[in-house]
Amino acid sequence: MGILSTADIAGKNWKAIFHSGNTVVSAVASRKIQKARDFIARGQREWPFAKPPTALEGYEALLALPDVDAVYVPVPTGLRKEWVMRAAEAGKHVVCEKPCGVRLADVQEMTAACRKHRVQFMDGVMYMHNRRLPRIRKVLDDGKSIGGVRRIASAFAFYHGEDFFRDNIRADGGLEPAGCLGDLGWYCIRFALWAMNWNLPRSVTGNRLSASKRSVGREPAPTAFSGELVFDQNVSCGFYCSFLEGFNEWVHVSGPKGWLQMADFVRPFDSYEPAFEVNRVEMRTTNAVKCPPGHDPMIQGHATAQDARMFRNFAKQVRSGKLNQDWPMWSLKTQQVMNACLESADRGRAVKL
Repeated sequence: MGILSTADIAGKNWKAIFHSGNTVVSAVASRKIQKARDFIARGQREWPFAKPPTALEGYEALLALPDVDAVYVPVPTGLRKEWVMRAAEAGKHVVCEKPCGVRLADVQEMTAACRKHRVQFMDGVMYMHNRRLPRIRKVLDDGKSIGGVRRIASAFAFYHGEDFFRDNIRADGGLEPAGCLGDLGWYCIRFALWAMNWNLPRSVTGNRLSASKRSVGREPAPTAFSGELVFDQNVSCGFYCSFLEGFNEWVHVSGPKGWLQMADFVRPFDSYEPAFEVNRVEMRTTNAVKCPPGHDPMIQGHATAQDARMFRNFAKQVRSGKLNQDWPMWSLKTQQVMNACLESADRGRAVKL
């Protein structure tokens, strides 16, 4: 696998790829070759591949390599369409960071290009590959524990200090137009769609609660955002995402017979044995690997963690020779709802889907 960019998230996923057991990083490209060399040196010190990856200047050079069959694309959102399209045309399978694009039409073109060139597309939502999700699906569908979903509520927020708003691209609307909605709200929207078996809401209301300040070379981006999704049968979902509050990442699902909740739905507090709660009873993943003594259970980047499972599942799908059409569908529907939230915030009224 080749990595397009030396972004921080790419460094974290180097470790996940290492622990996948069926994928290696074979090349890293950056706009400046020294950045690629430094990135590789850091990765090799801690999680070394048997053959050190090749450092390249320019993303085009990586796409031209015949021995790279897939790429991970963590470039800024405004650039993702171009490089996903070019990767597909070069016959490379794609793991794309989220949000996948600026507009729904962009992601429609991206996924269509991947389908045309017979390459797999998947976005980088790690919790979709967590072992607890199939168990939660059974609880939601058993008709007894919850009794049918009536309400979903979720929040994802963090605060990294005031320097974040000056230096981090996620607070720059020129590079990340959706700001916290794309970076954090994507996870809330995705969970709601998954819980609702990928049925789209019939109406969406979004509220841009705060935004970063405009400055030289930087555009405003949402820094706090709330949304309300209304599905058929009047099932509703409320979510909140923000760069302004202390770290929290919870989801709560309720129905006429009970409720289910996770205090850690995006990044498990125990990545070895992720848990959830149903009607005051804690449910733990079966056949889990126990956290080794002295290790931080929240740290990902081990063989059974969701980040390693994501890349392992991607590689298995690629090697199968078949395209998983569900993965791009997940991205398209999440993008559609996210963009509807932004449209609603701009118009000051609900938007029908």
